[in-house]
Amino acid sequence: MNNDVILKSISDSIAVKQKVLEDTELVQSIRGIADECIAAYRAGNRVLLAGNGGSAADAQHIAAEFVGRYAFDRPALSSIAFTTDTSMLTAIGNDYGYDQIFRRQLEANGREGDVFIGISTSGNSPNVIAALERSRELGIVSVGLTGQGGGKMRSVCDYCIRIPSESTPRIQECHILVGHIICGMVEDTLFGGQISQ
Repeated sequence: MNNDVILKSISDSIAVKQKVLEDTELVQSIRGIADECIAAYRAGNRVLLAGNGGSAADAQHIAAEFVGRYAFDRPALSSIAFTTDTSMLTAIGNDYGYDQIFRRQLEANGREGDVFIGISTSGNSPNVIAALERSRELGIVSVGLTGQGGGKMRSVCDYCIRIPSESTPRIQECHILVGHIICGMVEDTLFGGQISQ
């Protein structure tokens, strides 16, 4: 096997990121989401996240950046990924159905002024959509990270980041990029990059 597969994967990833870079509306939406997270933290609120499979891992990754640190040491920021507690997931899934596993946790832990980020490459994950819909009812800012078309999530989010690709790996690579950008903007705005660089 030669290096062609490797080089194509890298090239394809760069091409999608270049499209993101050139999409001024998408870039402005990322800024808007960062501003919403900053406002939430300043008001004593939190950022909540959820997704399935690789998107679950992305939700956990972003939550960890907020609670731990992103680029420098600073006070912890409250964030919860609704994908980590197996007892919670299996109890809710068993008693209410898999499509309720995130909505139920949002009802328990979400408060008006929080930000909920639902991640789904297809934009059609029923459990993510259910939580996004409930977010609006609870006064929680609803954010969707999805792929090119946006799926059903497109109509149920305050902000919907639609990565311009139909390839799940390329979409996921950009989702974590967007998450990192938001974490960096939040951290730098709230703490000014002045704490133990």
